[in-house]
Amino acid sequence: MSIAPQAEDEQAKLWNGAAGRAWVETRDVLEGMFKPLEELLVQAVPAAAAGHVLDIGCGTGATTFAVAHVLGPQGHCTGIDISGPMIAAARDRAEREGWQASFICADAQTHGFAPASFDIIISRLGVMFFADPVQAFANLRRAARPGAALRFVAWRGAAENPFMTTAERAAKPLLPDLPPRRPDAPGQFGFADRNRVERILEDSGWGAIAIEPIDVALRFPASELTRYVSWLGPVGTMLQGMEEPRRTQVIEAARGAFDRYVHGNEIRFTAACWMVAARAPVEAAHG
Repeated sequence: MSIAPQAEDEQAKLWNGAAGRAWVETRDVLEGMFKPLEELLVQAVPAAAAGHVLDIGCGTGATTFAVAHVLGPQGHCTGIDISGPMIAAARDRAEREGWQASFICADAQTHGFAPASFDIIISRLGVMFFADPVQAFANLRRAARPGAALRFVAWRGAAENPFMTTAERAAKPLLPDLPPRRPDAPGQFGFADRNRVERILEDSGWGAIAIEPIDVALRFPASELTRYVSWLGPVGTMLQGMEEPRRTQVIEAARGAFDRYVHGNEIRFTAACWMVAARAPVEAAHG
């Protein structure tokens, strides 16, 4: 029996619940922190002379808006995300600021995109959560115009990204029910295995695949560390339903574990990621 429907339901519940609320609550911190990754993706857009861009797992829309700025009035960027709270925040900003951007609240794995409608498909840390990644990338390939480019950034493994698991390692003695990371399962490190990523893209019909490791320096204000710990990641998810004084105990234990990353008034760390490029076949594939 396939586990894909269960995994899909878990992701929908997570991103329309605790994780979605957390991203909206902390979007200013996250958008600033991930700005260098956003800039790497935006650089690929002019080179592709793209008029219509699709942003997968767009969250609250930071990368979507950055691409829309590059495209100008002659182009259009569409963001898609499974999270209702994040899409609502993105739509609100688009309306307030008058962006040439639109947003779809749906699962990109199964959404009925118009065939051959995008010149380039991008994602900043948004493609590791598909229940069935081959189905998802095949669906995206059908949405891409012949020869369209695919560019995305995904995390490498947890061992190469110790910052990302600092809170859960520190809080584990206080949170024995903290769910373990499952290799290759939908989640932050679901694309850690380079060979697996390559197989997924090949099996879903993409060609000209290039996967390169990148190490990117990220930072955010040290004054935001408590908010970061309190909302984000597996620990932040559990804290949302936790009562005092246990909640404060967990936050203090997790927060103290970040001392090595504090540099003056900033938190600094390195994001170990993959930069992935691929291209849709020039002759439309079927299926």
